[in-house]
Amino acid sequence: MASVDDTSRLFRIRRTVMQMLRDRGYLVVDHEVSMTKDEFVQKFGDPVRCEDLTINKALKNDLSQQEGELLFNVTNHVLVPEHQLLTTEEKKTLLERYTLKETQLPRIQVTDPVARYYGLKPGQVAKITRTSETAGRYITYRLAAVPDRKRVD
Repeated sequence: MASVDDTSRLFRIRRTVMQMLRDRGYLVVDHEVSMTKDEFVQKFGDPVRCEDLTINKALKNDLSQQEGELLFNVTNHVLVPEHQLLTTEEKKTLLERYTLKETQLPRIQVTDPVARYYGLKPGQVAKITRTSETAGRYITYRLAAVPDRKRVD
């Protein structure tokens, strides 16, 4: 259970989240953004139970794209090798072990279907284990990166 002071904080947080979701193209009705604190308390109570603040929103434009990504688990495809997200400490150890700079790692775009599946953020490193006829298996590492913008000449 949240205290009275927490109620004000949670009201402000929820309002900011609703504004952020609307700005990112999610379906958010105006009332959810313009809700007053009194309306918030009337709807969620005082003190507020955090579990009552769950937000479920969909993107405005391309709902079929979201659903399409969920029709098939891309990581189960025979051509997709095993990916594992490294922790910050594991990434640091990797770079030190091979005396590498982050920029020397091969890239994986954050828009890549597997990167999207795992929720890779720019700067994170994925360990990729592939099977090989000659070596049995080999491991590579890829740095999540934002796609380059196309030049317009």
